[in-house]
Amino acid sequence: MAVLIEARDLRKRFGAINAVDGISLEVAKGEVLGFLGPNGAGKSTTMKMLTGFLEPDSGSAYIGGISVAEQPIAAKTKLGYMPEGAPAYGDMNTRGFLRFIAEVRGFDGAEAERRVQAAVEKAALASVLEQRIETLSKGYKRRVGMAQAILHDPQVLIMDEPTDGLDPNQKHHVRKLITEMAKDKAIIVSTHILEEVEAVCSRAVIINKGKIVADGTAESLMRRLSYHGTIAMHVPSSRAEAVKKALLEFAAIQSVETVGASNGKVRLQAAPRDGAPAAPQLASLIRTRLIEVEEVVVQKGSLDEVFREVTTSDDGAHHG
Repeated sequence: MAVLIEARDLRKRFGAINAVDGISLEVAKGEVLGFLGPNGAGKSTTMKMLTGFLEPDSGSAYIGGISVAEQPIAAKTKLGYMPEGAPAYGDMNTRGFLRFIAEVRGFDGAEAERRVQAAVEKAALASVLEQRIETLSKGYKRRVGMAQAILHDPQVLIMDEPTDGLDPNQKHHVRKLITEMAKDKAIIVSTHILEEVEAVCSRAVIINKGKIVADGTAESLMRRLSYHGTIAMHVPSSRAEAVKKALLEFAAIQSVETVGASNGKVRLQAAPRDGAPAAPQLASLIRTRLIEVEEVVVQKGSLDEVFREVTTSDDGAHHG
């Protein structure tokens, strides 16, 4: 797939603050990249450099193969950007603002109207077309921001917190729209909502202190967790040692440890050996052989836990 977004060793300082410290990444057509990091990690600064709204101290950015620094207008014709806060002209109504954006993008007459109407339908804004933007709810303002970003049907979309302020139904609508648009675009979505990454993103990059500390699919990132793929189960306290012994008789089980106890139950965690049957098959075998075992679960972990692990350790390193 063609690479449509590229960052090469982007760096940016604000006085003593090293906001972005050598970020390099590529996003290909058909990819939705979840861009994650704690507050102050450098996400918004990176996106502003990718879109040409902020000049890097060093490094370069390319949109559709075009240098953002050397050919800014040509690069921005291929780009839709929804910045944090979705700024717009509050004294304009929704229809007037989107018509203005169409003109800025070089459309006029019937073509401008067609573009506006298509964006309005995709962002579900028909009910607020004549309403002044300053009177809109936060959720509708975000949707106006999305409409202006997609109006010219760009190859590249970069969106900072696109579902911020949306109710659950609106979030579902926007996530579905992102998934539909991803077929022929490269999309970066910055978000604090990690379930959103699992819902719409084909890949995630986590940055911390201006550096990339993790890069991969949600599944590959969760495999970094020490307990990913282990098998957890609850057993009666009186049977815990016997069950442990029985588990260790399985050649496919490498180790068993006690990880908790409450209400007369002990929580055991069994780690399969490398090359053992897949954990779900092993869990099924345990169920059939060990009657005393309850709630056998193959543990996957979550992106929340990966996020905490790589953004709170001092030795986070880039993993592809």
